[in-house]
Amino acid sequence: MKLPKILVARAVFPETVARLRTHFEVEDNPSDTVFDAAELSRRLQGKVGAFTTGSERIDAALLDAHPQLRVVANMAVGYNNFDIPACTARGVLATNTPDVLTETTADFGFALMMATARRMAESEAFLRRGEWTKWTYDMFTGSDVHGSTLGILGMGRIGQGVARRGALGFGMRVIYHNRSRLLPEQEAPIGARYVDKATLLREADHLVLVLPYSASSHHAIGAAELAAMKPTATLTNIARGGIVDDAALAQALRERRIAAAGLDVFEGEPRVHPDLLTLPNVVLTPHIASASVATRRAMAELAADNLIAALTGGVPPTPINPEVLAQKGAA
Repeated sequence: MKLPKILVARAVFPETVARLRTHFEVEDNPSDTVFDAAELSRRLQGKVGAFTTGSERIDAALLDAHPQLRVVANMAVGYNNFDIPACTARGVLATNTPDVLTETTADFGFALMMATARRMAESEAFLRRGEWTKWTYDMFTGSDVHGSTLGILGMGRIGQGVARRGALGFGMRVIYHNRSRLLPEQEAPIGARYVDKATLLREADHLVLVLPYSASSHHAIGAAELAAMKPTATLTNIARGGIVDDAALAQALRERRIAAAGLDVFEGEPRVHPDLLTLPNVVLTPHIASASVATRRAMAELAADNLIAALTGGVPPTPINPEVLAQKGAA
């Protein structure tokens, strides 16, 4: 019996590929080439499933070129690389990998915020350049994290993880803005206070962005929002590039209209706005918030679980558009 054909679009753990080979005929990509749209389309010829990452754009044109495609499984919690309405309209199941990266990403977000507040990257560069010759009372003085006000824009699983770390570990006051308010029993243990966006910007000492990217959240933090923040405030983005207007942020940082920023995601990544690279008061990391070995393995295995279930008659654990499953069941 011929096995269904799938594409593993980027390099991933060999053990995950080996597991997929027990169910499918697998074309993988051990060289980790990032396929452009034409090459991705060529590789998808005859494939019924695709194991993807955030670098593969699955849109209407691609789906129309491959009507045999049945499932696209993202090894990421975010899925702004998927045109979900187009997938749903064509009966293509889309899946992602939520939950398994929540705590690791919250760890990293809090660490990035602390590094930003305490000027760690800037001071390390100073030391490595051999410029440290004596102690001075104001050398790389930053802002306290403990006892300060933590503002969170986007209060899903990861946002709540960051909030717990701040409130319970560092005695921070937590304020947040979200599309919907948390339940009282979620707010109470950490003393979280729901506020409008204007209040969040005005009151936060440390603002952390953890909201999903969509057309409505594009440039949710732009020049006007940065102008509304305290000049002593920090901004940390572990959400998605495009939520922050990077050009406006670079200008605000250069003019010290906010104190500092920590960025793990960027518009047009892996390209980084060149102005950000010249500034000392920004900590830059290459989209690694979920990058622990255990978490990345869990993400890969969950993406594989979704593919295997979708193509072997099971129930995928984390569908993005479960209505496709309902349609297939009705059929």
